[in-house]
Amino acid sequence: MDQAAPFVRPDMQAFLDALAAMEGPAITDMTLEEARASYVALHAMADKPARELAVIRDLACPGPAGDIPLRLYDAREAREPGPVVCFFHGGGFVIGDLETHHALCTELAHLLDLPVVATHYRRAPEAPFPAAIEDCEAAARWIAGNPGELAREATGLVTIGDSAGGNATVVVTQLLGQDPAAVPVVLQVPIFPLVADAEGSASMADFSEGFVLTAETMGFFDAAYGADRSDPRGFPILGDHSSAPATIVVTASLDPIRDSGREYAKALVDAGRDCLFLEMRGVTHSFTNLRQAVPSTQADLEKVVAAMKFMLAA
Repeated sequence: MDQAAPFVRPDMQAFLDALAAMEGPAITDMTLEEARASYVALHAMADKPARELAVIRDLACPGPAGDIPLRLYDAREAREPGPVVCFFHGGGFVIGDLETHHALCTELAHLLDLPVVATHYRRAPEAPFPAAIEDCEAAARWIAGNPGELAREATGLVTIGDSAGGNATVVVTQLLGQDPAAVPVVLQVPIFPLVADAEGSASMADFSEGFVLTAETMGFFDAAYGADRSDPRGFPILGDHSSAPATIVVTASLDPIRDSGREYAKALVDAGRDCLFLEMRGVTHSFTNLRQAVPSTQADLEKVVAAMKFMLAA
C-alpha cells in the first residue's frame, strides 16, 4: 500500500463499518434487478436529500436505438446563453440510472448555478459496449444543438460524470473533439473514472475489498459491459490527448480504480493540456453520493465545484 495503514477519515470509517455490519449478499449473488435496486437503496440511504430547484424536467432526445431519457436541472427558470453541463451517471454501465444520481445532479445545479442535463443511456448486459457511449454522445450533441427544446442556449458543454460516467465523460469529449458538435466542450470533469484498465494496478491490489467498490464488483461490471480493451471508446487512455479541453480529474485515495484516474491526469499533463488534479484523501469510490452518511464529502464536492468555476473563468 501507499503506507502501512492508509488514512481513512473517521466518518468514512464509520460508514465502512456500517456497511460491513449489514452483511448483505455480494452483487455477483444478486439478480440484475436486485443489483439495480440495491444501488438505488444505497444512494437513498447514504446521499443527502435532493435540493428543490426552479426547474426539474424530464426530457428525451433521439438516439441510435430510440429515445434517450434526459433530465434537466436548473436553479433558475430562465437564463442567458452560457455553458450547459452534461452529466453521465455511474453504476458500471449496468446499475445506475437518473434516480440514483438525482440528488447529486440537484446539488451540482445548485452549487454551479448552471443548467445540468443528465443522460440515462442503455445499460449492459441488455445493451453492452458501446451502446452506452453511443447514447451519451448522441445526447451531448443534442444538448449542444437544441436550445429551443431546452429553453437554454449552450455556448459550450461541460461534460462530467462519476465512475462509468467518468469514462463516458472522457470518451464523449474525445469523440466531440474528433467530430465537433454545435458548440465545443469547454471543460471535462471525470470523477473517479475508469479511463485505463485497472487490472494489475497498485490501487486495485490495495483496495480490492472493504472500500465500497470491490474487485469482484468491478469484474461483474466488466463482464456485463464487455468493453473492447483495444478501443479508445472503452479505455480512453488509448485515445489522442493532444487536443483535450481543460480538465479536472478527481480521484479518491481509497479507490481500487484510483490509479486509472492518476494515469489519465499524467497523460494530459504529458500532452501539454490544462489539467487540474484533485485526489480526495481518506475517502472511497462513490464519495459524491455518500454526503449524508459521510458528511465530510460535502466539502469534497464543493471543492470540485469551486475548481470548475475557476477553470470556466480562466
